[in-house]
Amino acid sequence: MRFDRLRLSNFKPYGDADVSLTDGVTVIHGLNGSGKSSLLEACFFALYGSKALPGTLEDVISNSEDEAAVELWFTHDGVDYHIERQLRRSGDRVSTRKCVLEGDDGSGEPISRDGARAVREFVTDLLRMDSEAFVNCAYVRQGEVNKLINASPSQRQDMIDDLLQLGRLETYRDRAGEARLAVTDLLQNARGSLETIDEQIKAKEEQNLHARLNDLETKRDEVDEEIDHYEEQREQAKETLEDATSVLAEYEEHQAEIKELETEIEELETDISETEAERDDLGDQRREAIEQRDERETELDDKLAATELTAATPEAIADRRETLADRHETLGDEIADLRVEATGYENQADNLRESAVDLETQADEAESRAETLEAEAEEADANAEEAAAERDEIDADREELIEQFEAADPDIEIGDAEAHRDELQTERQELGEELAETRTRLETAREAVAEAEDLLAEGNCPTCGQPVDDAPHVDDLDQKRERVEELEADIEELETEQKTLDDRLDTAERLVEIETRIADIDDKRERLTERIETYRKTAAEKRDQAAEERDAAADKREAADERRAAADAKADDAAATRETIEAKTEERESVSDALDRLDSLESTREAIDDLESRIEDITAQRETLAERNEERREWLADKREQRDDLLDSFDDDRIETARERKANAEEYIENVDPELADLRERRDEIQNAIGGVTADIEQLEDLREEREAIAERVDRLESVHEETEDLETMYGDLRAELRRRNVESLERMLNETFDLVYGNDAYARIELDNEYDLTVYQKDGQPLEPGQLSGGERALFNLSLRCAIYRLLAEGIEGAAPTPPLILDEPTVFLDSGHVSRLVDLVEEMRGFGVRQILIVSHDEELVGAADELITVEKDPTTNRSTATRAADPELGSLGGVADD
Repeated sequence: MRFDRLRLSNFKPYGDADVSLTDGVTVIHGLNGSGKSSLLEACFFALYGSKALPGTLEDVISNSEDEAAVELWFTHDGVDYHIERQLRRSGDRVSTRKCVLEGDDGSGEPISRDGARAVREFVTDLLRMDSEAFVNCAYVRQGEVNKLINASPSQRQDMIDDLLQLGRLETYRDRAGEARLAVTDLLQNARGSLETIDEQIKAKEEQNLHARLNDLETKRDEVDEEIDHYEEQREQAKETLEDATSVLAEYEEHQAEIKELETEIEELETDISETEAERDDLGDQRREAIEQRDERETELDDKLAATELTAATPEAIADRRETLADRHETLGDEIADLRVEATGYENQADNLRESAVDLETQADEAESRAETLEAEAEEADANAEEAAAERDEIDADREELIEQFEAADPDIEIGDAEAHRDELQTERQELGEELAETRTRLETAREAVAEAEDLLAEGNCPTCGQPVDDAPHVDDLDQKRERVEELEADIEELETEQKTLDDRLDTAERLVEIETRIADIDDKRERLTERIETYRKTAAEKRDQAAEERDAAADKREAADERRAAADAKADDAAATRETIEAKTEERESVSDALDRLDSLESTREAIDDLESRIEDITAQRETLAERNEERREWLADKREQRDDLLDSFDDDRIETARERKANAEEYIENVDPELADLRERRDEIQNAIGGVTADIEQLEDLREEREAIAERVDRLESVHEETEDLETMYGDLRAELRRRNVESLERMLNETFDLVYGNDAYARIELDNEYDLTVYQKDGQPLEPGQLSGGERALFNLSLRCAIYRLLAEGIEGAAPTPPLILDEPTVFLDSGHVSRLVDLVEEMRGFGVRQILIVSHDEELVGAADELITVEKDPTTNRSTATRAADPELGSLGGVADD
């Protein structure tokens, strides 16, 4: 596998970055905190998403940004792939907006995966490793160079087994064991079922079921014959009962019909009597209505005399009402118009008086405003003089500040102070980072001296651990001590330079402060000048406005006098109009009285008409009731004739005979039913017994068939049980054999790699047992735990183990296999200069083993010199944004800003 290209947008410190990666060794270098490791994290994140992050998705998007994107182009097993991930921030939550992988299946057919989970699963299957396995195999992250040596043997075993897919064999063995236990349970259950069925079959055969069945069927036939006899006799009795019942039912129906006819006769007689009484009542009501009509006619004559009419006809009343209503309406309209006219005169008079008062008030207000405007003009003149005095004072302050600025630093012009301060701050930050890195190297060097002194105190060489008398590297401790002294001198020099720079920064801050004050004074002077001009202009405008207000007040007082005179004239017109309204109102009231008399006359006329109609209705109702009673008398004669015919239709002897035959039939049926019930119950008992015996016989046959099936199942389960035992043993033996072979290969590769990068007289070999426990043997055969090695030796030991695992995974079991790039993030953190050279040898060795692409993050010059490609990472201190630049020739890479180790 090879990374080809990486493109970033708002990923951690990067705004926009586009980096191409090639085969060979690529070194990514730059100052600490510039964002070197973020490039490798972006590649890892593109492959595995959030599973590859040490934190959360919120840490990925650059500060103050809402979206980020990562694109990775890579080649695996000769096929090109492209992954794009886009993130979006919404409030406090960051989510994946887009995640797409595109490529082909190796034969030209396109492959596409959409969604974070689908892409991660595809990459895991493609590389045959998840994110954790990728880190254990190919990605040595910053600070994790000692991860494998610090891990327990079981942890190393799990890591390596997982990488080589041996964990699946253990999974398969566990599954085979679970299957064996499950088959054992099934086999025991089947054998128990077989024993139970054998016992049940034996118990059934001892019951002689077929003989019992024949005896029960004979008894059932005898009972069936008795039941048939009784049922035949019972049917004859039921026919007799039905005939007698039919005769009696017919008799009862006739009796009911006679009773119904008698009831109808009584109802008709009652209805006739009630209708006659109703006709008498209606006659009384007719006489009363005639009397009321005569009284209303007399009342009508009296009311007609009180009107101007000669007859109380509806036409005459309507004509007179129309004439009076027209006059009443006309008078109402005239009165309304006069009221409106009078109100208009009164409102005009009131409005004129109010207008005169308003004009007087406006005149007073205009004179008051004139006085106020004159006072404001005098105040504006005073403010202009005060502002002019303040402007003279700040002019003197400005001259004094200019003298202070020039005295502080004559080389800086006013306006350049802030840029000068920013340059000093950038220089101070870079110096602080250099001092921090030097202090870190000093601490590492002191630890190396202390460790070497401890070994020397024990009589061993600080470098190789051999006795001092025989060791070839005794002078190495002096070199380390000299390195500590050099670093201490460098720190002292840097601290002196830092103090000087701090003093210059204080002066620069003072210049910025003075420059800011001068700018503030210039702004204030400009504002004062504008204010003076505004005050003087305001004073002139106020005096002109005051003169205009006094002229307006005189005009308004003259207009007020004219409106009072007009108001008195309008009041006289309103009084005359009110007198005319009173006369019209009296005439309209007399017309209303005449209309009321017409209404009373018409009401009496209508009452007489209603009484005439009522008399006619009552007369018609009495005639109708008389006709209805005549019809009822005819129905009454018919009902009486029908009743007499029914009374003569039945013979008493026939009815008595039918009653006797019915009683005899009922008695026989009553006696025979219990006997039949007993016989049927007995037959049901025999039939149930027959069913039970038949069911037992069928169950016996079923048990025999089931026994054959269970016996066959027991045979099959015994065979499967033997197969699962063999399969479980096979997976266990295969995993042990493959682990033994991997341990042998890994031990060989580890010794080859460690001998290459650390070949000296100190160590003979490294042993790796089947449990992945590591032991280092010295030349004298003395064993050492890896943790007893020096800091640099432990780091190289871990890197050698990493590379050996990488080689083993690359070669695999069946030959070479495509593997991811070997990634080393700051591998020199725990190494001195001597061990860095051996790390360079290790990198070259991995290239010789066929590792196609090696990516290293480091600021070490020796590693930079060994690179085929160089990528320089820099951070802009003003924006905190990083940029990555690829140099075709490592010798052309800018190393001036790289800190010394």
